[in-house]
Amino acid sequence: MSWKVWVTGLAVVGLAAGAELRSAGVMAFGPDGVLFVGDSAGAAVWAFETADKTPATRGGRVEVKGINEKIAAMLGTTADQILIQDAVVNPISKKVYVSVARGKGPDATPVILRVDAAGKIEEFATATAKSSRVELPNAPDAGVRDKRGGSPRQESITDLAYVDGKIFVAGLSNEEFASNLRAIPYPFRAADRGTSIEIFHGNHGRFETNAPVRTFVPYAINAEPHLLAAYTCTPLVKIPLSSLKPGTKVMGTTIAELGNRNRPLDMVVYQKSGKDFILMNNSSRGVMKLSTDGIDKFDAITKQTDVTGVPYETLAEWKGIEQLDKLDDGHVVVLARAEGGSLDLRTVALP
Repeated sequence: MSWKVWVTGLAVVGLAAGAELRSAGVMAFGPDGVLFVGDSAGAAVWAFETADKTPATRGGRVEVKGINEKIAAMLGTTADQILIQDAVVNPISKKVYVSVARGKGPDATPVILRVDAAGKIEEFATATAKSSRVELPNAPDAGVRDKRGGSPRQESITDLAYVDGKIFVAGLSNEEFASNLRAIPYPFRAADRGTSIEIFHGNHGRFETNAPVRTFVPYAINAEPHLLAAYTCTPLVKIPLSSLKPGTKVMGTTIAELGNRNRPLDMVVYQKSGKDFILMNNSSRGVMKLSTDGIDKFDAITKQTDVTGVPYETLAEWKGIEQLDKLDDGHVVVLARAEGGSLDLRTVALP
């Protein structure tokens, strides 16, 4: 069993029009067509009323070749001057919402677009939509740089999802143990400082507290709600929701190492033939299909190791998948990079 998530923070801005997004990154849908958008630059999560609540009548299956080129033309620029940050499906209308940065670096302009089953692309006007916002109370300072010259602020929100009336948000904080998970009720209320997450990274052979969760899915293990979280290089970790207490530090249980030199991008849970599976697309290791059978029985990884734990198969025919979200019980929507660099938005049957 799985759910979807959302996000929140310290200061709360009530429902009104006039949103001023500083960035638009990961997204997720909540009830009644509410769209949640992670604004890492602004260290905030936004909730937008999309008014997109008409059920799909054509199944919602969308196919748009060269969507990056079409979006760039719409925005008056070229494909190399935009970055598609995320793509998520409205579970009601089946329209695909795409977050885009127009331009490069901190001056890039955030844009939200939506695509219908006919392939029509239109802007979702965040400035006029009713919205509310919560700010993260302990996000990394925007002026801080890490050892590689990057900004930890850009990883203050790395993923989010909705579970039973709460927004779960993964990312980095400004705490000593920076890896952070937050659980905040929606409608938004003041956020706490979240829970610091420590894991044992089997491939690296050490405990880690400053590596953020890259992507996660909520999943019930023996009827207890958990997050299954994936990190760079690629440990898979289970974290009970009941353990997430504000201001505490929690040790996640590493149940798989899925390969180094790799960043997980998205995860979805689905059922087929009465069994649960997870699909995870990656930066360099393709799309993995994992069975959840016996997921409660894998021993915690506590020593340096190569690939081990929960087994998986790599879907050889699924190439270049950069974004992945569930469309319905039998399909996902993907953003796939073609050999020439073009991005195609496609509907694909679940394996």
